[in-house]
Amino acid sequence: MIPKNMFGCTNHASSRIIFGAYALSNATQEETDAVLKMLLEYGINHIDTAPMYGKSEERIGPWMEKHRDNFFLATKTRSRQYDGAWKDLQNSLSRLRVDTIDLWQMHGLTNPVGWEKAMSPGGTLEAFIEARDQGFVRFLGVTGHGSKVPKVHLQSLERFDFDSVLLPYNYLQMQNSRYSTNFNELTKLCRERNIAIQTIKSVARRPWEDQPRNYNTYFYEPLETQEAIDKAVHWAYDLADSFLITAGDMKILPKILDAAKRFEKRPTDTEMNKMIEMYEVEKIFSY
Repeated sequence: MIPKNMFGCTNHASSRIIFGAYALSNATQEETDAVLKMLLEYGINHIDTAPMYGKSEERIGPWMEKHRDNFFLATKTRSRQYDGAWKDLQNSLSRLRVDTIDLWQMHGLTNPVGWEKAMSPGGTLEAFIEARDQGFVRFLGVTGHGSKVPKVHLQSLERFDFDSVLLPYNYLQMQNSRYSTNFNELTKLCRERNIAIQTIKSVARRPWEDQPRNYNTYFYEPLETQEAIDKAVHWAYDLADSFLITAGDMKILPKILDAAKRFEKRPTDTEMNKMIEMYEVEKIFSY
């Protein structure tokens, strides 16, 4: 079973592995049922989805009718305006077949113009606060991709007391001194304020280029072998007080769960560098 930790200030003991439901974006209901059954077997009790994740919310809905109490449920909105955010929320509630979302997140909040819209009067933040106050959502978070995310999240936390952050974290990305400095500053603040830290991109191998996209991972080609996934997952999973979100592919999911279940300690830099050389791992984001 995957261990559980308190998810920030929510008073919910979430599994340290969170299911990244982008994996269900093109899934059938039969495939979804098999995946969610596997999650229960591993003790995964936290799901992260979004309206942009294809059929994900629609596929999760039938399970929520029967298993709502088994999962902490998170979704998102990409809208930077009040009305659009409310519309996204109502659609998510309908597709997921629930009355309340546990964690509602601003999706990919990194662009300066979009950030200002979201945080200004008539923006997403107003909808977030109202939705929480009216009981449609319980907690609020921000997410982001790319190299500038830690710095933007720090800016977001200066503006509002969010309950969670979500951002990339893997060995190679953290070799960038600017990224690692901002990341470490962010995690320090999150621990001081009891804000949940969620990490993504742990098993990224390299950017998609001209090669066939044989995996349902949007930003990157993933590591494939159990050996490589073990190293990558064990390195990211070692981050104290954090939660690792699984990659967006059903074929990779069992390998990530297996790796997490067998975690003992973080691989050394020598081991990680050897893996990076062997599998030709590249940064997927750069300054």
